[in-house]
Amino acid sequence: YALLLIFQALDAAGKDSAIKHVMSGVNPQGCQVFSFKAPSAEELDHDYLWRYTKSLPERGRIGIFNRSYYEEVLVVRVHPEILARQQLPEAAKSNNNIWKERYDQINNFEKYLVHNGIIVLKFFLNVSRKEQKERFLERLTLQEKKWKFSSTDAKERSHWNDYMKTYEDVFNHTSTKWAPWYIIPANHKWFTRVAIADIIVARLKSLKLGYPEISKEHSRDLLKAKRLLVRGAL
Repeated sequence: YALLLIFQALDAAGKDSAIKHVMSGVNPQGCQVFSFKAPSAEELDHDYLWRYTKSLPERGRIGIFNRSYYEEVLVVRVHPEILARQQLPEAAKSNNNIWKERYDQINNFEKYLVHNGIIVLKFFLNVSRKEQKERFLERLTLQEKKWKFSSTDAKERSHWNDYMKTYEDVFNHTSTKWAPWYIIPANHKWFTRVAIADIIVARLKSLKLGYPEISKEHSRDLLKAKRLLVRGAL
């Protein structure tokens, strides 16, 4: 198996700190985080799932998407001008069913991943509008947090209602039995982190994973090595 953790949220919901805290006890050799920003020119030359597909975790590893392909049905929907810049056929751009089609494509993509041993866990960190304001003000006030704030954060906040409606539509169409959404209250970071960790641990336990089995020949080699060590021959 591989494990894919997807984190979505509005700004200042605590995605970065949740990932850092929850994964702090995991061997970093088996874990990789990808933070997806605006697509590059090369990425725009491919289909919208391409850059995410090439970042999927290998079997035996944990992959973390800090934002994900869901941006393609969230930010792109709230800001139609982004869709206009994507190099799509004109028929696709003018298609009134483009969001429903992308939901279907994402659902099929996630079903494909699950059928190939990639467990998909999707988390939405649900911070309130009031709490987001307080966190923004903190970033604007504290010297050690000013670097976290950008003018884009304020602009995106003005689209709050649009994002809420769009997220609701995403949840209604893409929360499936093979890749459900987990809506995590995010006003209190301690609770957010505990809830995420509990869901991950429960899912891993359900896989009934065990240590790799060794062959009889390997067992004999281990026993031989142990005897040599006990006798001081090594």
